[in-house]
Amino acid sequence: MNLVTLLPYIQIVLAVILSAAILLQQSDASVSGTFGGSFSENAARSRRGFERTLFQATIVIAILFALSAIASLWVH
Repeated sequence: MNLVTLLPYIQIVLAVILSAAILLQQSDASVSGTFGGSFSENAARSRRGFERTLFQATIVIAILFALSAIASLWVH
């Protein structure tokens, strides 16, 4: 298999993993915050532990997905 045939499968896997990573991140904004209400006290807190690791992994996966999309345009 060459890169041209493998790249779409890589993009599909990265898209699924990226979607899951985004959905796993906890949101502190409630429904009232969505419509202009005040933020909770923890809105400006820092990430720690698994939450930080998940956040950093999401960034890395997003970069890999973007690079694979650019590579897909480049090889075609």
